[in-house]
Amino acid sequence: MSHIDSCAAREARPGSARTYPQCPYLGVSVAVFRAGRVLLARRTKPPYDGAFSLPGGLVEVDETLAAAALREVQEELQIDARIVAFNQFVESIDRDNAGKIRHHYVIASFVGEWIAGEAKPGPEAGEAVWVLPACLAGLECTPHIVTVVEAAQRALNARV
Repeated sequence: MSHIDSCAAREARPGSARTYPQCPYLGVSVAVFRAGRVLLARRTKPPYDGAFSLPGGLVEVDETLAAAALREVQEELQIDARIVAFNQFVESIDRDNAGKIRHHYVIASFVGEWIAGEAKPGPEAGEAVWVLPACLAGLECTPHIVTVVEAAQRALNARV
C-alpha cells in the first residue's frame, strides 16, 4: 500500500482513532483576542487532555483553513470571531514510551478578534478562559502556546 493509499484508508475508517497515524492530520487554531486577552479552552481529548489550548480542530474536505478555524471556534465555544491574519504553522508530534509517533498534527494557526458571544464549554472544549498573554506561563498549556500567542499578539498589534 502506498503512503497516499494508507492516508486515504485512514479516512475510510469511520470513527477511527487519531492515534498512530500513517500521515499527519491537518488542523487549525485561532488565537482570538478580546480586550487584550486571548481565549483558551481546556482540552477534553488526547493529546494533552486537561491542558489549556487555543480553540481549533481538523479541517474538513472542501473547507478553507480560515473557514475551518472560524467554524471550530463557533462549534467549540459558541464565539463569533473574525480572522485578521495568518500566524504560523505549528507541528505537534507526540511519541509514546517506545518512541513511536502516537499523534501528528500540522496546525495552521490564525490571529482572530472576538465579535460576539460568551464562551460556553461543550464536549470538545472544557473550561474556557480569557487570559492575559503574560499569564500563560502560569497555566498548564499545550506545547508551543506561549510562542504562538506572542507571535499572534505581535501580528495583531502591527495592524493597529
